[in-house]
Amino acid sequence: MPDVKIDFQAVEVAGRSTQETDGAWWSDDVFAIPVCIPLAEVGPWLAAYDPTNQYSPSAADSRTIARAVLDALKKAAEEP
Repeated sequence: MPDVKIDFQAVEVAGRSTQETDGAWWSDDVFAIPVCIPLAEVGPWLAAYDPTNQYSPSAADSRTIARAVLDALKKAAEEP
């Protein structure tokens, strides 16, 4: 199970112009949510991930990652 932490104090609404991992450029106003992965977890995460397999990462791991990000988004969107 991945260990995912969100740096909630660093969550911000900002204009961004940057690149995707595939090199495509984009620009938009966004919620920027820093996702922190402990260095000790990087090896196991990458060993379990196969970018050529549409079912990777596992549903359980995907849910853990998504819930951390969505919990932060929900909290940030609800704050005045």
